[in-house]
Amino acid sequence: MSFSHDFKNAISDIPEQNWQALSGKQVFTHYAFLRALEETGCVSQKTGWTPHHLVIRCQDDIVAILPGYIKTHSYGEYVFDWAFAEAYQQHGLPYYPKWLCGVPFTPVQGPRLLAKTLNQELCNYIEQVLLQLSHTELSGVHINFIANPATLANTRFVTRRNVQFHWYNRDYHDFAGFLSRFNARKRKMVVKERRKVAQQGIAIRWFQGDEVTAELLDAFFLSYRLTYLKRSGHHGYLSKGFFQQLCKTLPEHVRLCCAYHQGEVVATSLYFIDQDTLYGRYWGAIQDQFDFLHFELCYYQGIELAIAQQLQIFDAGAQGEHKLARGFEPVWRHSFHYLFQADFHRALQDFSRRETQALGEYFQQCQDKLPFK
Repeated sequence: MSFSHDFKNAISDIPEQNWQALSGKQVFTHYAFLRALEETGCVSQKTGWTPHHLVIRCQDDIVAILPGYIKTHSYGEYVFDWAFAEAYQQHGLPYYPKWLCGVPFTPVQGPRLLAKTLNQELCNYIEQVLLQLSHTELSGVHINFIANPATLANTRFVTRRNVQFHWYNRDYHDFAGFLSRFNARKRKMVVKERRKVAQQGIAIRWFQGDEVTAELLDAFFLSYRLTYLKRSGHHGYLSKGFFQQLCKTLPEHVRLCCAYHQGEVVATSLYFIDQDTLYGRYWGAIQDQFDFLHFELCYYQGIELAIAQQLQIFDAGAQGEHKLARGFEPVWRHSFHYLFQADFHRALQDFSRRETQALGEYFQQCQDKLPFK
């Protein structure tokens, strides 16, 4: 089979029907999601995320696409490589730019090698194309949060693993059924937290994307920016225009959970939904004096929605060991990397081996902390 390829510096240079035919069901690799990032300027050369999508053809047919970006920093990736960037700098070598295949600002596992049929011949060609980038100014190539790591298991890429925490629907009929699996102490903790939220006079309402008014979006975006400013010292990576566009183009995938106090929105949590999974993505508080509101909006409300809509998985975002006590279980996530400097690539291989061993012990510790009987 004869393949050819090129790189596109805008998703609009790729026909939407071709992209969607390959992208699968997940919302974050949907053409409209990635297009919104580009059209609203959230990803661009200015922000350090220059679109550089790999398109592979067989004869005249597009058979594979890798959503890609040339990066001039490591922000918004959630597979941390700052130590390697620092090591390059110490040796007088440029670590940036690098090429990254992934979804910007979204540490969610999903399809990365978009293809109807991902056979070994196509995987070999993708590996060949990406390693040929060693002849450019790039320091290396990276594929983050890939859904099917076995597709790259026999390549020269180095595998890195990390741990996230997900909730699984064990055929629950309601939240009480979920809590019935907890030991008594942890069950009392959750009941106490939820009761405290109600006692503070908090009312909760859910909205689908096309129900999000300009006023609701203003409240969400204010809470988003305030929370980023408090935690990270900046106003967040995403613009109001990005969220506006998603509510218009992907309304069926967007859910906004709002907490009201005395008729005013005091906190929000933005979710996305696809075929069988709920994704908790952005939490923010306009007023932060309310106890346990973060847990209510980001975890308990999401679990209730997942049960009500018979969703199988609730991915509440990266990090956060406090999720374990609330019924979220540790899961492995994978990324693949190749550094073009041979010495650094060998160092990465060694680092990955040691990291995997340490994470294996951490994974077991997380399992031991689960609240179930």
